[in-house]
Amino acid sequence: MTIRVALEAYTVMAKHGYYPYEHEHDQPFVVSVWATLRNPQIEEKLDQTLNYADIQIAIDKVMLLSNKPILLMETMAQKIVDELCQKPHVQTLHVRIEKPEAPLPHPGGLAVVELEWARN
Repeated sequence: MTIRVALEAYTVMAKHGYYPYEHEHDQPFVVSVWATLRNPQIEEKLDQTLNYADIQIAIDKVMLLSNKPILLMETMAQKIVDELCQKPHVQTLHVRIEKPEAPLPHPGGLAVVELEWARN
């Protein structure tokens, strides 16, 4: 049996991106995180799982409380993993970050970065 805990399509408005002009105005980042738990025996205790709120707090810490703009979505995803992998009940993490207003050469497409992490 596998148990996954997730927070999907959490939109955060933040000033991140590779180009300096992306740091001038907030833009949307849509973040989804799925975690697989180490022990599927939860016994109705919140401290034996991963709270959805903890996922949201980790995203907020990375996206909203960063000291300086994060240039790459790959780095954002890694920082989110760094926050959540400290939770003892997490076995794997899958982070997806979408940037619907990414600067592309012409209209069309959705910029996405996904990161997979697993505890050894």
